[in-house]
Amino acid sequence: MNAASYVIPLPPQASLPVVGETGRFPVRRIWCVGRNYLEHIREMGNDERAPPFFFAKHADMLVPDGATIPYPPLTKDLHHEVELIVAMKSGGLN
Repeated sequence: MNAASYVIPLPPQASLPVVGETGRFPVRRIWCVGRNYLEHIREMGNDERAPPFFFAKHADMLVPDGATIPYPPLTKDLHHEVELIVAMKSGGLN
């Protein structure tokens, strides 16, 4: 299916810069681990003994370094996260 077949424009491919490269890394899936940082668990008032959990984020949630993060104007308590991203070309077993 080509771009002309869609009723609205396709969004751009989410990607990240690669250190030491001119090319970018395309992002399809973002898998996250929650409740794995003790200070944040305490800050949020959660049980420190509860196990971590896993969740996914949409690739279009990537925000480039230095960008403005849009959020609803009536927001009174905005929490943000910084994620460490590891992208591997192959391998990863064990």
